[in-house]
Amino acid sequence: MFTGNIRVKICEAADLRLTDCMTRYVGVAGVGKGPQDQTLDPYVSLDLDEVHWNKTQPRQKTLTPVWNEWFEHEVVGAVQLGLKIFHDSPVGNDDFVADATVPFEEICADNQTHADIWVDLEPQGKLHVVIELKWAEPEDGSIRPREFRERQGFNRRRGAMRRRVHQVNGHKFMATFLRQPTFCSHCRDFIWGLGKQGYQCQVCTCVIHKRCHQSVVTRCPGSKSIDQISEEPSVKGSGQQRFNVNVPHRFSVHSYKRFTFCDHCGSLLYGLIRQGLQCEVCNMNVHKRCQKNVANNCGIDVKQLSEILTAMGIRPQDESGKRKKKSISEPSKLPASATASVSVPGSISEIEELGTMKEEELRLRIEAQRFMEEKMKDRCPEEEQDLKPRTLDTDLDMVLGGKKLGLDDFNFIKVLGKGSFGKVMLAELKGTDEVYAVKVLKKDVILQDDDVECTMTERRILALAAHHPFLTALHSCFQTKDR
Repeated sequence: MFTGNIRVKICEAADLRLTDCMTRYVGVAGVGKGPQDQTLDPYVSLDLDEVHWNKTQPRQKTLTPVWNEWFEHEVVGAVQLGLKIFHDSPVGNDDFVADATVPFEEICADNQTHADIWVDLEPQGKLHVVIELKWAEPEDGSIRPREFRERQGFNRRRGAMRRRVHQVNGHKFMATFLRQPTFCSHCRDFIWGLGKQGYQCQVCTCVIHKRCHQSVVTRCPGSKSIDQISEEPSVKGSGQQRFNVNVPHRFSVHSYKRFTFCDHCGSLLYGLIRQGLQCEVCNMNVHKRCQKNVANNCGIDVKQLSEILTAMGIRPQDESGKRKKKSISEPSKLPASATASVSVPGSISEIEELGTMKEEELRLRIEAQRFMEEKMKDRCPEEEQDLKPRTLDTDLDMVLGGKKLGLDDFNFIKVLGKGSFGKVMLAELKGTDEVYAVKVLKKDVILQDDDVECTMTERRILALAAHHPFLTALHSCFQTKDR
């Protein structure tokens, strides 16, 4: 957290574009020009910990605006700086364009008080900002910093610029006034109400109940972060890649004989014939304009999946107050040795701690390994029998008092298998010809499902298996920050 004086300069933005929510009616007769002919009147709204601070002046008809405006304030216990770009609409609420969040811990990582950075925006664009921090002196009691408190706007225009963006699984949900009958794309129920009845994603245009926005389990197809998820895209709960659902829909043009509503944006499919698209497998009905924004979840009941995940204690979290990935484009100034994955054996969790094993248990395990080597000596080639034998005391010194093993001691060759909790990899111990199977577990998944005791039991069983010469035995345990 940061307490002191903050000065922020909003310099310029680049690569901005209209969101799909802003262009969803483009191409309809009488609505407007094509997206290539449209520009923005953008301005930047600043907030600290989801509380509105200030905003820049709008710039007219441009996708690369330049502001060069300074803002200064005294803050107490601020965690993150929020930057949201809106289009200054002459009628109605201002349209969302992009946003980003800059945690103060990233700026203060190297005890810096000045940062000149480009921030990656979602879903598109970059923003150039200059941030200057001046920490408050603990002994100086003359300055009384002001805390941010939400106040009521004097008119609708002031209230419009403070619209909150709820970020769930890459979606940018904002309260929206629905001008026509609309159904929820999550639970398929009708959305009742008179003013701002539901939430609409400003990127993929899906519409849901306010009560359903925390239950959305599919990633937003238009979010920039979906391409930066490790391994494969998936339907996830609470950030874990445990439910990999990537089944595309098979849409074809369809003519409807009765009134039908889009299963994505919830509005009516207009027309007499060929009104929209229907999936040949799951019978999902969507507008032609909504096809590119539909998630690859063919045949999946997202409401039932969400209920199952909730029953398991896994629930998608609101990402409005936190960031999933680093958005600052400036390269890190930390040395490579500090940014590399560091092995921290025996300091955090009891799961991977080797020091908790008794010396007698280690002695029995090593004796069993030596016995197995003697039994297998007749099957080995003659050149392998000339290897220098290791004594029991040497092995114990290596395990107990010697160097503790880590990731840097192995050469990982290939992936042998994957599972819900992690994967098994084939690895070679550096400096030797010994090959091992390394089981990599995800700490967050184990803690989320309360499987710590199961993991400890598995480790004890592998350690006891060392008493038998022909069973898989435990060689070592170590850990990293998240594995």
